[in-house]
Amino acid sequence: MNDALSTGLSRRTVLQAAGATVAAYSLIGAATGAARAADGPASTNKLVVYPIPSGVPTNSSYSVKARTPGGEWRTVPVYRARAKQIDANTGSGPVFNSSVATFDFKGTVEVAVTSSKGTIGTARIRPLSYDIPFTVDGATVTFTLTEPRNLSIEIDGDLFNNLQLHANPIESNAPGPDDPDVIYFGPGLHKTTDNVVKVPSGKTLYLAGGAVLTSRVEFHEVENARIIGRGVLYNTANGILVEYSKNIEIDGIMVLNPSSGYSVTVGQSKQVTVRNLHSYSHGQWGDGIDVFSSEDVLIDGVWMRNSDDCIAIYAHRWEYYGDCRNITVRNSTLWADVAHPINVGTHGNTDKPETIENLVFSNIDVLDHREPQMDYQGCIALNPGDSNLLRNVRAQDIRVEDFRWGQLINMRVMFNKSYNTSVGRGIDGVYIRNMTYTGTHANPSVMVGYDADHAIKNVTFQNLVINGKFIGNGMKKPGWYKFTDMMPAYANEHVINPRFLNSTEATSTDKPAITSADKATATKNQVFNYLITAGELPTSFNADGLPKGLDIDTATGLISGTAEDNVGTFTVTVSATNSVGTATQTLTLSVQHA
Repeated sequence: MNDALSTGLSRRTVLQAAGATVAAYSLIGAATGAARAADGPASTNKLVVYPIPSGVPTNSSYSVKARTPGGEWRTVPVYRARAKQIDANTGSGPVFNSSVATFDFKGTVEVAVTSSKGTIGTARIRPLSYDIPFTVDGATVTFTLTEPRNLSIEIDGDLFNNLQLHANPIESNAPGPDDPDVIYFGPGLHKTTDNVVKVPSGKTLYLAGGAVLTSRVEFHEVENARIIGRGVLYNTANGILVEYSKNIEIDGIMVLNPSSGYSVTVGQSKQVTVRNLHSYSHGQWGDGIDVFSSEDVLIDGVWMRNSDDCIAIYAHRWEYYGDCRNITVRNSTLWADVAHPINVGTHGNTDKPETIENLVFSNIDVLDHREPQMDYQGCIALNPGDSNLLRNVRAQDIRVEDFRWGQLINMRVMFNKSYNTSVGRGIDGVYIRNMTYTGTHANPSVMVGYDADHAIKNVTFQNLVINGKFIGNGMKKPGWYKFTDMMPAYANEHVINPRFLNSTEATSTDKPAITSADKATATKNQVFNYLITAGELPTSFNADGLPKGLDIDTATGLISGTAEDNVGTFTVTVSATNSVGTATQTLTLSVQHA
């Protein structure tokens, strides 16, 4: 049993949580066993469904069933999520009920979604990039999945009364309730006396599938700690706070309907990984994941539907100080009912100017963006203020669907007197590669430097495609038109020589020059992130000699994972490649004990 004093929980609460676990954990075991029995002797398919505890709001707009091929249909419970829309005439707006269902599987699973409204006229499953085949029979949509997906099933064009479905991978290495290093919540509704769970160094907070916790989770000045599982943080004042901490992991959790604040805040921390998070918010300033003055952060495979910025990256704000660098967001789906899917740079430190650098956004689906105010439009907003310098930003394989109201790109060196005390220092080095937009609601994009001393420099678009039309060298256009006219976008005189390249053009006349550090330290059995950075716009990366448990993402240059080898020093050769050639560098990687 955990020590209540070390967890921030009363002993009674810990005992109650553990007691609920014992009763409900057997339900998961029984469900898992039933799934195995239905899966057949090969055991290649598996389905796990979790209950929603009494007292947590559900939604009856849809009924959801799932099964493995040849197995029995199993009911998947449906949570009630909330989503917001701003009325441009009043600045406020209605809050709508929406639906969320979740299960775990491996192999193949068949899904049937039935609308309570009756016969379906039209249906779609998004992201559209997944191109998931489906059939409609009366009031039911059926489809098959062979890999984990986060989806929106939309009936008759309704974006609010839709079903969000999170088909997760099967959990591996889930901790047990008697592990002394685990704060364990089993299925059931849980609340702590002070509405906060403080996770100490070296501990894991585990929310089992079917567990719903109504308390904020805090990592404050700790190391080597995590929150994992398939449970839900519900109606919390803020969701998860990570501050002044190192080696923190967040994996598999849903943050549902926070009463206030952000789903995840990362402040002045290092080596943070957020993976497979699902976030829904409807309140004012209901951001998804905000990162302040932090380094070596990975956001991977998240689903964000938020009532303010889905992903926001800043330097100084509140009590967080320092540069912000080496932030990777990949394999994710963003839906901003208000403000930006991606927002970078607004907040900083006028008295001691800071730098935001080495940001990578890769393999992202933007499902929606709706913002009436021109100052806050942009699916990708790069807006340094407060004397921030923003440099070395890469956005690649970005697919933007037909959003409701806003701009594709808003790139401004800004001085917004509502939020800033000084103008940003500038933007230097933005590479947007393989970006598509398909839709009719986008306002013209904006690229505006503040003045000659606060300019936007070295911006390269490569293979930009808008409504099926490539924008760049070789396209058909009047000779006196700019490429920005064809987007369309407005770029002022303080945007220095933007380039629009086709997919085969060389991005540079020189091979890359690696700029990332030649030394790094990982902690055994803890999350680790190291981003290879290089000049001259490399298009691929590699690393040889990595210790067990670490992998290289060749598209982004991110080395990540959990070091599993014995402690010691590893000599790793990292490389960056463009059309001219390949640069290499030796990385001395030390793996230390926790």
